[in-house]
Amino acid sequence: MSEARRPRRPRLPLRLPAWTATLTWKAAVFIAVMCCALAALLGVLVHVAVTNQTVGQARERALSRLDDATKQYEAGGRLGPGAGIDPPGLPDRLRDLAVGGERGTMVGDHDRTPTVWAAGPADGGRAIAVEVDYAQGARTIDGLDRAILGSSVLAIGATLLVGAFAVTRVTRRLHLTARVARRISAGDLNARVHDPRTRDPGRHQDEVATVSGALDTMASSLQGKLLSEQRFTADVAHELRTPLTGLHAAAELLPPGRPTELVRDRVAALRTLTEDLLEISRLDARNERVDLDAVRLAPLAERVVRASGAEVELTVVHDLVVETDGRRLERVLGNLVANALKHGAPPVRLTVDGPVITVRDHGPGFPDYLVEHGPQRFRTEGTTKGHGLGLTIALGQARVVGATLTFTNVAQGTGAVATLTLPSDERPSGDEPDEVRA
Repeated sequence: MSEARRPRRPRLPLRLPAWTATLTWKAAVFIAVMCCALAALLGVLVHVAVTNQTVGQARERALSRLDDATKQYEAGGRLGPGAGIDPPGLPDRLRDLAVGGERGTMVGDHDRTPTVWAAGPADGGRAIAVEVDYAQGARTIDGLDRAILGSSVLAIGATLLVGAFAVTRVTRRLHLTARVARRISAGDLNARVHDPRTRDPGRHQDEVATVSGALDTMASSLQGKLLSEQRFTADVAHELRTPLTGLHAAAELLPPGRPTELVRDRVAALRTLTEDLLEISRLDARNERVDLDAVRLAPLAERVVRASGAEVELTVVHDLVVETDGRRLERVLGNLVANALKHGAPPVRLTVDGPVITVRDHGPGFPDYLVEHGPQRFRTEGTTKGHGLGLTIALGQARVVGATLTFTNVAQGTGAVATLTLPSDERPSGDEPDEVRA
């Protein structure tokens, strides 16, 4: 009968703390390991050299005393202190060596005292041996080992402090470069590292200074190209405005009919596109000025719904008075509602819940690139119609008034949601409705 086995729990991978991924920590570990290895190697070499020298001197003294004791024994004299025939405590290996007719030495203990033995052959299968006190030599080696250990700890600590200081200076410059790169990615094209090492052409630069200089050069080049494109867009829009105005006036003089309607419709689309391009150029230039005023959100949302000219459900959960630019806010909501009507599916709902305003439709949802990276001008997905400039303008105007605009999709492709969050100190209106639908 087989035994039931418990299912093994999957082992979770070992995750180190986040600070262990920093360059400072890695450099500290590397320096510590190298210092320990170097200290251990030097300590072993010094220990071996001093031990060999101390033991060698003790062996020479022991052999010299063995020669004297052997001469006294052969002359029939009395052996001196520390010498004897088969003395107690003589190591068996050394005794066997001496009985075999050879001389030798060995370091051992006698009465718990470090001792160097020297032994040689004597008559009758016996061994003559002498002992030399080795306590002073052993204390010298122990003191040397403690000194090596202490000096190694101090050297490792000092090296770690100096190394951490040096690495921290480098990582601080790297963090500054990374912060500037993130600011540039967020749209601040005026951000620069300005590493002092890059200002003097005759000064040698390290790798961090090279990266900082390359980032500053890239930012300057990118800023120049973007400014050139912005000027080009603004110039084109300005140049198109005058002929389009004349074309619009000429279209109004055409006789009624289907061709006239088509011409007027296309002229109106061109005028709208031209105005959008001018607005985007102003937003890109970041020279828009905000006209702040106390604005009630519910009436503003009602105006947006009426201006859309379509069936849009308005829900006011919590009305609020906010300090913002009403014209720009109305522009943002109008673009969001127009995009939902054009690219989504009914019903389209505009909900006001305090400083949070949402516009939801029940269409296929926003494209993945838009949810992940935000709206991009005139981008299309396959053969589908692009989102033009409406969402780009809405995002730019939201940033001007200090609001946050995010784009998400409802689960299972049942709609798109644009969420506008306004800066507010939560000042409710006096006669706010609880649930209002239009």
